[in-house]
Amino acid sequence: MIKRESFVDDILKEMREIINQMVPREAKITDIEFEGPELVIYVKNPEAIMQDGDLIKNLAKVLKKRISVRPDPDVLLPPERAEGLIKEIVPSEAEITNISFDPSVGEVIIEAKKPGLVIGKNGETLRKITQKVHWAPRVVRTPPLQSQTIYSIRQILQTESKDRRKFLRNVGRNIYRKPELKSEWIRITGLGGFREVGRSALLVQTNESFVLVDFGINVAALNDPKKAFPHFDAPEFRYVLNEGLLDAIIITHAHLDHSGLLPYLFRYNLFDGPIYTTPPTRDLMVLLQKDFIEIQQSNGAEPLYKPKDIKEVVKHTITLDYGEVRDISPDMRLTLHNAGHILGSAIVHLHIGNGLHNVAVTGDFKFIPTRLFEPANARFPRLETLIMESTYGGSNDYQMPREDAEKKLIEVIHQTIKRKGKVLIPAMAVGRAQEIMMVLEEYARVGGIEVPIYLDGMIWEATAIHTAYPEYLSKHLRDQIFHEGYNPFLNEIFKPVANSKERQDIIDSEEPAIIIASSGMLVGGPSVEYFKQLAPDSRNSIIFVSYQAEGTLGRQVQRGLKEIPTIGEGGRTEVIRVNIEVHTIDGFSGHADRRELMSYVAKVRPRPERVITVHGEPQKCLDLASSLHKRFSISTRAPNNLDAIRLK
Repeated sequence: MIKRESFVDDILKEMREIINQMVPREAKITDIEFEGPELVIYVKNPEAIMQDGDLIKNLAKVLKKRISVRPDPDVLLPPERAEGLIKEIVPSEAEITNISFDPSVGEVIIEAKKPGLVIGKNGETLRKITQKVHWAPRVVRTPPLQSQTIYSIRQILQTESKDRRKFLRNVGRNIYRKPELKSEWIRITGLGGFREVGRSALLVQTNESFVLVDFGINVAALNDPKKAFPHFDAPEFRYVLNEGLLDAIIITHAHLDHSGLLPYLFRYNLFDGPIYTTPPTRDLMVLLQKDFIEIQQSNGAEPLYKPKDIKEVVKHTITLDYGEVRDISPDMRLTLHNAGHILGSAIVHLHIGNGLHNVAVTGDFKFIPTRLFEPANARFPRLETLIMESTYGGSNDYQMPREDAEKKLIEVIHQTIKRKGKVLIPAMAVGRAQEIMMVLEEYARVGGIEVPIYLDGMIWEATAIHTAYPEYLSKHLRDQIFHEGYNPFLNEIFKPVANSKERQDIIDSEEPAIIIASSGMLVGGPSVEYFKQLAPDSRNSIIFVSYQAEGTLGRQVQRGLKEIPTIGEGGRTEVIRVNIEVHTIDGFSGHADRRELMSYVAKVRPRPERVITVHGEPQKCLDLASSLHKRFSISTRAPNNLDAIRLK
């Protein structure tokens, strides 16, 4: 350990000499340190560096590191004084709605309805703020819906700033440690999500580093930890955790089958390193993890982890935007690319060794444009191995075209309303719910729907997070929000359900309505309560718009069971009599169907040498792997969990 510390100190000493030559003396450098994947230069006079717009870019080129310049903590004004001065400097017409501080990075986040006025002409107002308060200003547009999740995350980062800075410095020193061995081989081990859907976890290993991609839980199998959890019993994984050798965890997206078990690692002190993901994924996974343990508690089960463990996830998360390249270990470099699945979902690209091998892990992805997102990225600088999902990889897994799916959805809704029934759409709170909202909003705007659309469960809060990250939405939505001044998420036809009383009032009402409720598979959440009470009435309809996993209530309903036993209050067995009209509309899935999967491999550039199919039922993974091999004459595999594959 001392040898490694000495190595990092020697690197920093060399870099300091170069930085001192290139940075103006007036900047008054006080410290240079690795913090996470960045080299941070602390200065007493940040504006001296800001005057040269190319200085940081030139430094990054010379040092071959991502550079951040931050004000020295000693020169920062106390937050109360800084906030007062900012309000004096920024014109009131900007309509500042919130000012918060992140001491761990020396940033002040200024939310305003008119961010352009906070920035000022050619950044003049920002420069004034920097000169007066010394905090580095970051300006964001005020989200039209306030998110409690985003607020609580900012509070955590602010109150835990000292611990977070210490954590980031430890991470930085680990990334730039002296390599013990030259990278000569790479292998992957499937810890979950191989020939199955749920509990995704992939261990990437070199002779220098260990990195985990995703760490999910199969919520449909919670009564059997052997099926619900990733394989803690895999010898290499057990060794990595016991020895504290895991360099990083990368999360592709927020759904629980990819991120749901992260807090568990912190509860049992199994990991203390960095988690890399996009900003929206961080926020959404915190929302979903909180909801998960609340549902467990409401069902009388002992939660797998506690709120304080989710707080640790926040403290340990380092966010990256699409396209940002970062070192995450001595021999691995990470870039996240748009996956088109849900807000912030990412394809993970790992550049391993000095050009030794390049791997892309798709996570869940979509390869056609949707109302919410652009199609998944298919271009990489280099690519030898592609690890891709196979949820709809079977030879007959062709989804209905979007236009037909929307037409079918509206048709079922009109038929149900005509007979005075209610439409229940169980939807994942993140992704499918917002996609359906955008379809219904457009029809409502032209007078096609006149009944209320109720949003229950986490859907309203998840939608608020969507409004905070418009830059991650489709070009069409961005144009509506920024150029046309209209935000479709705010249409008055959408009505959030605040509590169980309001929920019961909706169920008891004789008026027709549309209800979008989580969860999408009828596993916990208000959708289950709606279903139980609406199922006996043949006037009502239920529309499944997303994948229904084996073992879920949703899959049983989808199969046409007319009597379904469930556990009711007090542990009594209840039988749900299913007379409700059941529809499945596959065209809204956030997953690529068979056509898209084949098209993706055809269009991905450069063409990979090897494709590994995962995240699908066994036959679908095998079918897709076989078809890809036949069509493209490339090496393919559909491994099982616990299989270890050498890539190089």
